[in-house]
Amino acid sequence: MNELDQPLRLLIPRLRRFALSLTRNPSSADDLVQACLERALTSWADKRPDGDLRAWLFAILYRQFLDAHRRSRRYARMLEFFTGRDDSQPSTERTVLAQSALAAFDRLSTEQRALLLWVSVEGLSYKEVAEILDVPTGTVMSRLSRARQALRQLTDGEIHSPSLRILK
Repeated sequence: MNELDQPLRLLIPRLRRFALSLTRNPSSADDLVQACLERALTSWADKRPDGDLRAWLFAILYRQFLDAHRRSRRYARMLEFFTGRDDSQPSTERTVLAQSALAAFDRLSTEQRALLLWVSVEGLSYKEVAEILDVPTGTVMSRLSRARQALRQLTDGEIHSPSLRILK
């Protein structure tokens, strides 16, 4: 891969400049360039031998950016569903709150995330979730209540990780 090393090194400043123009954040731009280079190296066999390396890398970087943007929009829609808010004007504050809530959601236990997704996103009834987990409906309701409470506390910064109850 030595023949590949030098051309890639020469293009990194251009890729970073382009990524910075897309993300407007130096750290995000660096992450985007790294993801682009990783994808390029793993897909090197798919590159046309007569194709322009610079154009190919810019295309990969741009697709990576669009994919990340779509993911963040999906997360924002999921957050709207959880919070019930629907502001038509996206703002920096709203984006930060969405990212914070999604980070809090990720910190919940697997079971709590699953419960919230099944009931809040997928629209399953308590009875359907109880059948999935093979537990009484009341257990689903109490676990869901604790999951919602943990999410609220994590989102508000009250706790650092959800508490686990030890049952005997």
